[in-house]
Amino acid sequence: MMTARIWDPYLTQSDKDHLARSADKRVGAGSRPALLLVDLYRAVFGDKPEPLLDAVKTWPSSCGMAGWNALPHIQRILDASRKAGIPIVHITILADSGMAGWFDSAHRDSPARASGATDDAALDRKRRSPEIIDEVKPLPGEIVLKKTAPSAFWGTPLAGHLTLHGIDTLIVCGEATSGCVRASVVDAASHRYRVQVVEECVFDRHEATHALNLFDLHQK
Repeated sequence: MMTARIWDPYLTQSDKDHLARSADKRVGAGSRPALLLVDLYRAVFGDKPEPLLDAVKTWPSSCGMAGWNALPHIQRILDASRKAGIPIVHITILADSGMAGWFDSAHRDSPARASGATDDAALDRKRRSPEIIDEVKPLPGEIVLKKTAPSAFWGTPLAGHLTLHGIDTLIVCGEATSGCVRASVVDAASHRYRVQVVEECVFDRHEATHALNLFDLHQK
């Protein structure tokens, strides 16, 4: 009997029947892995564990408890990767560079961009938003790359760094499963890396999108 998967409740009987008749086309892992930690910054965690609807009152980009629940798993794989001596790459957003991010560029005329608090506490949160949280803080020698688009590859030297180290496999953790993780995984596969998405180590603010994007990545 197959182990139940997180996406099973969202599949129709036709989906399940088709999967039962489909060949497993996954490529597996290679021999030289690197750990890619995507967007584990303050904006998605806030300063303390809170349910999503409470967290977004002060941290609009928060993933609520989903991030905090994934954190111990991420810490465990990060610790194992450090002990194994494999390359580790931390990804965060490029902020305060003067360059508009992909969302700001697409929505530059939106009235919502002009709103928002400007008190000292809000400005402090904005300043700290792109900082990688202390629980997974990069160590000296670990690469930190900053991006302005969903994919960790877009506009960054990530592929060059991986080539330098002869990497053939990426172990991916972070958020959001339906956004920057997915975009990074698609680009990684396009670059012909073998990709391992660690289910317990990725998260999203919405359960359904998390589960179904994991299903889609698993299939493709």
